[in-house]
Amino acid sequence: MRRMTELERARVVAGECRSMDEVRAEIDRIDRALVALMAERQAYIEAAARIKDRESDVRVDWRIRDVIAKVLASADREGLSPRIAEPVWRELVERCIEHEGDHFRRLRTVAAKKAS
Repeated sequence: MRRMTELERARVVAGECRSMDEVRAEIDRIDRALVALMAERQAYIEAAARIKDRESDVRVDWRIRDVIAKVLASADREGLSPRIAEPVWRELVERCIEHEGDHFRRLRTVAAKKAS
């Protein structure tokens, strides 16, 4: 698991920001952390593509519902508006499913070429 680095820790708490430069610097810091977390998530998506036996298993509707429910519960606990959380995660899940399907096919194409 990743450890929080100095770059990931807030230098100024949101309620104590006094300038737009401080706000923008913190948003930039958060964006860098989000990109790192999304890259980590992508690695697990690619692992799923490697592990799954059938392409039809790439989209699992019950799992999508489960992920969204867990995200909304976390958002509520953390004070994140569901109007932000739900559409962002639904889009993230859809893009990840698309990536997983692409990766699934790419892995099978490479394996088939090696086998022939």
